[in-house]
Amino acid sequence: MSNEDQYGGGVGSGYGEVGGTGQTRTRLPDAPADPYGTPRRTPRASRGLVTVVGVVVLLIAAIAFANQSGDTPTTPSADTPPAPASTQATGTRPVDGKNGGVPSGFAQDEQGAQSAASNYAVSLGSDGMFNTQRRHAIVDAVADDSTRAKLQAGFDADYSAGLLSQIGLTKDGLAPAGYTFVNRTVPVGAKVKNFANGTASVDVWCIGLFGLTGEKSTRPVTSGWFTLSLNLKWNGSDWKVVETAQKDGPTPVTGDNPVSTSDEIGKAVTEFGGFTYAR
Repeated sequence: MSNEDQYGGGVGSGYGEVGGTGQTRTRLPDAPADPYGTPRRTPRASRGLVTVVGVVVLLIAAIAFANQSGDTPTTPSADTPPAPASTQATGTRPVDGKNGGVPSGFAQDEQGAQSAASNYAVSLGSDGMFNTQRRHAIVDAVADDSTRAKLQAGFDADYSAGLLSQIGLTKDGLAPAGYTFVNRTVPVGAKVKNFANGTASVDVWCIGLFGLTGEKSTRPVTSGWFTLSLNLKWNGSDWKVVETAQKDGPTPVTGDNPVSTSDEIGKAVTEFGGFTYAR
Protein backbone atom coordinates (compact mmCIF):
# COMPACT_ATOMS: atom_id res chain seq x y z
CA MET A 1 0.00 0.00 0.00
CA SER A 2 1.43 3.39 -0.95
CA ASN A 3 1.60 6.28 1.46
CA GLU A 4 -1.08 8.02 -0.53
CA ASP A 5 -3.43 5.08 -0.14
CA GLN A 6 -3.02 5.10 3.61
CA TYR A 7 -4.76 8.42 3.91
CA GLY A 8 -8.29 9.50 3.25
CA GLY A 9 -10.98 8.70 5.77
CA GLY A 10 -8.51 7.32 8.27
CA VAL A 11 -5.96 8.22 10.86
CA GLY A 12 -3.31 7.01 8.48
CA SER A 13 0.01 7.41 10.23
CA GLY A 14 0.95 4.80 12.74
CA TYR A 15 -2.05 2.61 11.92
CA GLY A 16 -1.15 -0.57 10.07
CA GLU A 17 -3.58 -3.13 8.72
CA VAL A 18 -4.74 -5.19 11.65
CA GLY A 19 -1.91 -6.68 12.00
CA GLY A 20 -34.95 -19.71 17.74
CA THR A 21 -36.27 -22.05 15.71
CA GLY A 22 -39.89 -21.10 15.01
CA GLN A 23 -42.91 -23.22 14.30
CA THR A 24 -45.37 -22.40 11.53
CA ARG A 25 -49.05 -23.00 11.89
CA THR A 26 -51.36 -23.33 8.92
CA ARG A 27 -54.76 -21.85 9.58
CA LEU A 28 -57.51 -23.57 7.69
CA PRO A 29 -60.43 -21.44 6.50
CA ASP A 30 -63.77 -21.78 8.25
CA ALA A 31 -66.49 -23.71 6.43
CA PRO A 32 -68.40 -21.22 4.29
CA ALA A 33 -71.88 -20.41 5.49
CA ASP A 34 -74.79 -21.04 3.18
CA PRO A 35 -75.93 -17.57 2.10
CA TYR A 36 -79.29 -18.92 1.03
CA GLY A 37 -80.03 -21.15 4.05
CA THR A 38 -82.29 -20.19 6.88
CA PRO A 39 -80.27 -18.47 9.60
CA ARG A 40 -80.02 -20.33 12.87
CA ARG A 41 -81.67 -18.63 15.82
CA THR A 42 -79.58 -18.25 18.93
CA PRO A 43 -81.50 -19.37 21.99
CA ARG A 44 -82.15 -16.51 24.46
CA ALA A 45 -80.50 -16.84 27.83
CA SER A 46 -82.44 -16.05 30.90
CA ARG A 47 -82.15 -12.55 32.34
CA GLY A 48 -80.75 -13.87 35.64
CA LEU A 49 -77.96 -15.85 33.95
CA VAL A 50 -76.94 -12.82 31.89
CA THR A 51 -76.73 -10.72 35.03
CA VAL A 52 -74.50 -13.24 36.84
CA VAL A 53 -72.16 -13.60 33.88
CA GLY A 54 -71.92 -9.83 33.56
CA VAL A 55 -70.96 -9.42 37.22
CA VAL A 56 -68.28 -12.13 36.97
CA VAL A 57 -66.77 -10.53 33.84
CA LEU A 58 -66.64 -7.11 35.48
CA LEU A 59 -65.03 -8.59 38.61
CA ILE A 60 -62.33 -10.36 36.60
CA ALA A 61 -61.63 -7.19 34.62
CA ALA A 62 -61.33 -5.14 37.82
CA ILE A 63 -58.86 -7.60 39.35
CA ALA A 64 -56.77 -7.65 36.18
CA PHE A 65 -56.71 -3.85 36.04
CA ALA A 66 -55.69 -3.57 39.69
CA ASN A 67 -52.80 -5.96 39.20
CA GLN A 68 -51.58 -4.26 36.05
CA SER A 69 -48.46 -2.11 36.41
CA GLY A 70 -46.46 -0.37 33.71
CA ASP A 71 -43.30 -0.57 35.81
CA THR A 72 -43.33 -4.34 36.22
CA PRO A 73 -40.65 -5.82 33.95
CA THR A 74 -41.66 -8.59 31.64
CA THR A 75 -39.55 -11.69 31.94
CA PRO A 76 -38.17 -12.39 28.48
CA SER A 77 -38.58 -15.83 27.03
CA ALA A 78 -35.61 -18.04 26.40
CA ASP A 79 -35.84 -17.30 22.67
CA THR A 80 -35.81 -13.50 23.07
CA PRO A 81 -32.40 -11.94 22.34
CA PRO A 82 -30.95 -9.49 24.89
CA ALA A 83 -31.71 -5.80 24.48
CA PRO A 84 -28.99 -3.87 22.61
CA ALA A 85 -27.94 -1.91 25.69
CA SER A 86 -24.31 -1.99 24.54
CA THR A 87 -25.12 0.48 21.75
CA GLN A 88 -27.01 2.96 23.94
CA ALA A 89 -25.38 6.05 25.38
CA THR A 90 -24.48 5.81 29.07
CA GLY A 91 -25.70 9.32 29.81
CA THR A 92 -22.40 10.28 31.45
CA ARG A 93 -21.47 13.89 30.71
CA PRO A 94 -18.33 14.68 28.70
CA VAL A 95 -15.18 15.66 30.57
CA ASP A 96 -14.37 19.33 31.10
CA GLY A 97 -10.58 19.15 31.11
CA LYS A 98 -8.23 19.35 28.14
CA ASN A 99 -4.56 18.53 27.65
CA GLY A 100 -2.93 20.10 24.62
CA GLY A 101 -6.36 20.72 23.11
CA VAL A 102 -7.35 17.07 23.62
CA PRO A 103 -10.13 16.17 26.10
CA SER A 104 -8.75 14.56 29.25
CA GLY A 105 -9.70 13.33 32.72
CA PHE A 106 -11.76 10.28 31.79
CA ALA A 107 -13.24 7.89 34.35
CA GLN A 108 -11.38 4.72 35.36
CA ASP A 109 -14.05 2.36 34.02
CA GLU A 110 -15.18 0.90 30.72
CA GLN A 111 -17.27 3.95 29.89
CA GLY A 112 -14.28 6.19 30.50
CA ALA A 113 -12.04 4.04 28.33
CA GLN A 114 -14.51 4.19 25.44
CA SER A 115 -14.85 7.95 25.79
CA ALA A 116 -11.09 8.40 25.87
CA ALA A 117 -10.57 6.18 22.82
CA SER A 118 -13.25 8.05 20.86
CA ASN A 119 -11.76 11.47 21.56
CA TYR A 120 -8.23 10.26 20.92
CA ALA A 121 -9.38 8.88 17.56
CA VAL A 122 -10.66 12.34 16.65
CA SER A 123 -7.36 14.00 17.54
CA LEU A 124 -5.17 11.38 15.87
CA GLY A 125 -7.36 11.63 12.78
CA SER A 126 -7.33 15.41 12.51
CA ASP A 127 -5.59 17.79 10.11
CA GLY A 128 -3.30 18.79 12.97
CA MET A 129 -1.36 15.57 12.51
CA PHE A 130 0.09 16.95 9.27
CA ASN A 131 1.85 19.80 11.09
CA THR A 132 4.94 18.79 13.07
CA GLN A 133 4.37 21.05 16.06
CA ARG A 134 0.66 20.26 16.40
CA ARG A 135 1.32 16.54 15.85
CA HIS A 136 3.84 16.42 18.65
CA ALA A 137 1.40 18.20 20.98
CA ILE A 138 -1.37 15.73 20.15
CA VAL A 139 0.81 12.68 20.68
CA ASP A 140 2.22 14.12 23.90
CA ALA A 141 -1.35 14.56 25.16
CA VAL A 142 -2.66 11.07 24.35
CA ALA A 143 0.36 8.75 24.56
CA ASP A 144 1.50 6.80 27.59
CA ASP A 145 4.96 7.56 28.89
CA SER A 146 6.14 4.04 28.07
CA THR A 147 5.42 4.37 24.35
CA ARG A 148 5.42 8.12 23.67
CA ALA A 149 8.81 8.20 21.99
CA LYS A 150 7.96 5.21 19.81
CA LEU A 151 4.65 6.68 18.73
CA GLN A 152 6.21 10.07 18.00
CA ALA A 153 8.90 8.51 15.84
CA GLY A 154 6.37 6.42 13.94
CA PHE A 155 4.09 9.34 13.21
CA ASP A 156 7.00 11.57 12.20
CA ALA A 157 8.14 8.96 9.70
CA ASP A 158 4.68 8.56 8.23
CA TYR A 159 3.90 12.26 7.90
CA SER A 160 6.98 12.90 5.84
CA ALA A 161 7.72 15.87 3.60
CA GLY A 162 7.27 13.57 0.62
CA LEU A 163 3.78 12.65 1.72
CA LEU A 164 2.78 16.27 2.28
CA SER A 165 3.99 17.16 -1.20
CA GLN A 166 2.16 14.21 -2.71
CA ILE A 167 -1.10 15.31 -1.10
CA GLY A 168 -0.58 18.89 -2.22
CA LEU A 169 0.20 20.47 1.15
CA THR A 170 2.96 22.84 2.14
CA LYS A 171 5.88 21.70 4.26
CA ASP A 172 3.90 22.85 7.32
CA GLY A 173 0.95 20.64 6.42
CA LEU A 174 -1.22 23.49 5.24
CA ALA A 175 -3.35 23.83 2.11
CA PRO A 176 -2.08 26.13 -0.65
CA ALA A 177 -3.78 29.48 -1.20
CA GLY A 178 -7.36 29.14 -2.38
CA TYR A 179 -7.78 25.62 -1.01
CA THR A 180 -8.97 24.08 2.25
CA PHE A 181 -7.41 20.90 3.61
CA VAL A 182 -9.89 18.47 5.17
CA ASN A 183 -8.95 15.60 7.45
CA ARG A 184 -11.64 14.93 10.04
CA THR A 185 -12.59 11.78 11.95
CA VAL A 186 -16.09 11.28 13.40
CA PRO A 187 -16.70 8.34 15.78
CA VAL A 188 -19.91 6.40 15.15
CA GLY A 189 -19.61 4.02 18.10
CA ALA A 190 -17.19 2.28 20.44
CA LYS A 191 -16.89 -1.08 22.16
CA VAL A 192 -14.56 -2.60 24.75
CA LYS A 193 -12.78 -5.77 23.71
CA ASN A 194 -10.74 -6.27 26.87
CA PHE A 195 -10.74 -4.51 30.23
CA ALA A 196 -8.59 -5.70 33.14
CA ASN A 197 -5.74 -4.69 35.44
CA GLY A 198 -5.61 -1.05 34.42
CA THR A 199 -5.61 -1.74 30.70
CA ALA A 200 -8.31 -1.53 28.05
CA SER A 201 -8.60 -2.48 24.41
CA VAL A 202 -11.23 -0.40 22.61
CA ASP A 203 -12.49 -0.39 19.02
CA VAL A 204 -13.89 2.85 17.62
CA TRP A 205 -15.98 2.71 14.45
CA CYS A 206 -15.47 5.91 12.47
CA ILE A 207 -16.24 7.78 9.31
CA GLY A 208 -13.53 10.07 7.98
CA LEU A 209 -13.34 12.98 5.55
CA PHE A 210 -10.16 13.62 3.61
CA GLY A 211 -9.06 15.78 0.69
CA LEU A 212 -8.54 19.28 -0.66
CA THR A 213 -11.31 21.63 -1.63
CA GLY A 214 -10.83 23.71 -4.75
CA GLU A 215 -11.95 23.68 -8.36
CA LYS A 216 -8.60 22.36 -9.59
CA SER A 217 -8.00 19.94 -6.73
CA THR A 218 -6.76 16.54 -7.82
CA ARG A 219 -7.82 15.05 -4.50
CA PRO A 220 -11.43 16.12 -3.82
CA VAL A 221 -12.84 15.52 -0.35
CA THR A 222 -14.09 11.95 0.01
CA SER A 223 -15.44 9.90 2.90
CA GLY A 224 -14.32 6.51 4.18
CA TRP A 225 -15.30 4.07 6.93
CA PHE A 226 -12.80 2.40 9.22
CA THR A 227 -12.28 0.96 12.70
CA LEU A 228 -9.52 2.15 15.02
CA SER A 229 -8.24 -0.21 17.68
CA LEU A 230 -6.58 1.48 20.62
CA ASN A 231 -4.82 -0.22 23.51
CA LEU A 232 -5.03 2.03 26.55
CA LYS A 233 -3.33 2.09 29.95
CA TRP A 234 -4.46 3.79 33.14
CA ASN A 235 -1.62 6.00 34.34
CA GLY A 236 -3.12 6.88 37.71
CA SER A 237 -5.22 9.81 36.54
CA ASP A 238 -6.29 9.15 32.95
CA TRP A 239 -6.31 6.69 30.05
CA LYS A 240 -3.34 6.91 27.70
CA VAL A 241 -2.56 5.29 24.34
CA VAL A 242 -0.06 2.46 24.24
CA GLU A 243 -0.66 1.05 20.76
CA THR A 244 -2.94 1.66 17.79
CA ALA A 245 -4.11 -0.18 14.69
CA GLN A 246 -6.59 0.46 11.90
CA LYS A 247 -8.69 -1.59 9.47
CA ASP A 248 -11.27 -0.73 6.84
CA GLY A 249 -15.04 -0.84 7.48
CA PRO A 250 -17.67 -1.78 8.35
CA THR A 251 -18.83 0.21 5.35
CA PRO A 252 -22.53 0.82 4.59
CA VAL A 253 -23.98 1.23 1.11
CA THR A 254 -23.44 4.73 -0.23
CA GLY A 255 -26.62 6.79 -0.33
CA ASP A 256 -27.98 8.70 -3.30
CA ASN A 257 -27.32 12.16 -1.86
CA PRO A 258 -26.17 14.66 -4.49
CA VAL A 259 -22.50 15.59 -4.24
CA SER A 260 -21.90 19.07 -2.85
CA THR A 261 -19.64 21.58 -4.52
CA SER A 262 -16.11 22.17 -3.37
CA ASP A 263 -17.06 25.57 -1.94
CA GLU A 264 -19.90 24.03 0.09
CA ILE A 265 -17.57 21.43 1.58
CA GLY A 266 -14.91 23.99 2.41
CA LYS A 267 -17.45 26.27 4.05
CA ALA A 268 -18.96 23.40 6.07
CA VAL A 269 -15.58 22.29 7.39
CA THR A 270 -14.68 25.79 8.57
CA GLU A 271 -18.11 26.56 10.06
CA PHE A 272 -19.08 23.25 11.73
CA GLY A 273 -17.06 22.53 14.85
CA GLY A 274 -16.37 19.17 16.43
CA PHE A 275 -17.52 17.64 19.70
CA THR A 276 -16.20 16.17 22.91
CA TYR A 277 -17.40 12.57 22.82
CA ALA A 278 -18.82 10.72 25.81
CA ARG A 279 -19.75 7.07 25.71
